Amino acid sequence: MKLCALFSGGKDSTLAVYRGLMEHEVPVLLSMISERDDSYMYHTPNIHLTEYCAKALGIPLVSWKTSGIPPQENTDLEKALKQIKEEYGIDGVCVGAVRSNYQHNIVSKACESLNLQVYAPYWQVDHAELVRELIDEGFDVIFVAVAAEGLDRSWLGRKLDSEALKELEDLNKTFSVDVGGEGGEYETLVLDGPLFNKRLEVTSSEKKWNKVRGELLIKKVGLVDK
Repeated sequence: MKLCALFSGGKDSTLAVYRGLMEHEVPVLLSMISERDDSYMYHTPNIHLTEYCAKALGIPLVSWKTSGIPPQENTDLEKALKQIKEEYGIDGVCVGAVRSNYQHNIVSKACESLNLQVYAPYWQVDHAELVRELIDEGFDVIFVAVAAEGLDRSWLGRKLDSEALKELEDLNKTFSVDVGGEGGEYETLVLDGPLFNKRLEVTSSEKKWNKVRGELLIKKVGLVDK
């Protein structure tokens, strides 16, 4: 099956691409670029870096602007997938949804209207299990946004490793922080992994902190040979 992967550069979508390449073909990535940073549907922190991530993966990328406001953002997704289906002959859409019924339902409706299959390899998987797989498989992942009690400024730019996972599990018990960031508690960027031909190197960044939430604004990256 030929898949178009919805791609943000974060851990969930990247791991879904990894699994998709094991089982199917992934000839193209799609990044939806929201005009609003509070979209419920689309990842926004450092979304401009998907261009570099795609080059590191060696997979063509389609970037599609969206209003970021429902229901228009849903229509935008359908338009993008329609064009990609015509150009790349895809049979389905790969999505990194784990527990968000909202996201899964929107993708499913778009696929149904275009006669495409939904490929969601981590749907309803325990998010701690997903993060452990990510770590065990050798992905290099950093936190680029945080917005939850217990996640302070020091987490910005920090590596998502076994120690960070243990702390997230402790925060889940103390403050009900979702281990996978499913509720927007944090966002990530994947810098390297087993499917990358090159790795991303952050050369310029700035931390923005607003008392209870923050973002690592990455201004410049390079692609480095492995």
